[in-house]
Amino acid sequence: MILYEYPFNERLRTYLRLEQLFRRLGELIPRAHPLDHHFALVTIFEIMDVAARADLKTDVLKDLDKQKLVLDSYRGNPSISERVLDGFVAQLDGCFSDLNAQNGKTGQVLTDNEWLMSIRSRVGIPGGTCSFDLPAYHAWRNLAPEKRQRNLEDWSHSLAPLAESVFLLLRLMRDSGMPQKVVTTRGQFQQTLPHGRTFNLLRLRIDPAFKLIPEISGNRLLVSVRLMQQDENGKLQPATEDANFELTLCS
Repeated sequence: MILYEYPFNERLRTYLRLEQLFRRLGELIPRAHPLDHHFALVTIFEIMDVAARADLKTDVLKDLDKQKLVLDSYRGNPSISERVLDGFVAQLDGCFSDLNAQNGKTGQVLTDNEWLMSIRSRVGIPGGTCSFDLPAYHAWRNLAPEKRQRNLEDWSHSLAPLAESVFLLLRLMRDSGMPQKVVTTRGQFQQTLPHGRTFNLLRLRIDPAFKLIPEISGNRLLVSVRLMQQDENGKLQPATEDANFELTLCS
């Protein structure tokens, strides 16, 4: 099954972008090839760009606090395990403390590293990190893999509190949804959302055997899915056959 996710607001778009970047970074650092470590460093710069939004840290701290209040409201419920509840609350408290303890924006300490910033200024230029432009960077890429890995781990350390917070918030949000099986009519599906409840994320799983690509749109009142298929030139065309998929709305 292929999973597609659609965020209903800009805050969730930012969280999903950060999650993708953090997962990519986690994949690249353990590898040994200099090219992998080049793109690991590029990913660190991308994370810094996304995290540069002035109110991001405040939004994450507010969401952590909000989730803690929601979980605390479940105390005393006989169907809820107090041990599991305490574990999640402890994780939220830890993420809140670690992120709140950081001064300034995420990755702010990296901007004081002139060598890193010299690379960052060249990364956006096609071929801008050639050896004749950045000989010191070329020398770094030729260090032993273990040395480069240690450097990357040190540089990404300041990003860890934001990564852990985003991972936890998205996990709790995804767990809040209840999957349902739905069927399209001639490739289209619409569902009215209930009043008085706000959804932040739509998750859609579809069998790749259908060879269909969902185009998702939505707001606080309605979600719409249109299934598309690619022709021999790769152009998307509306699908006309019925198909089924799994839909989850997360609040």
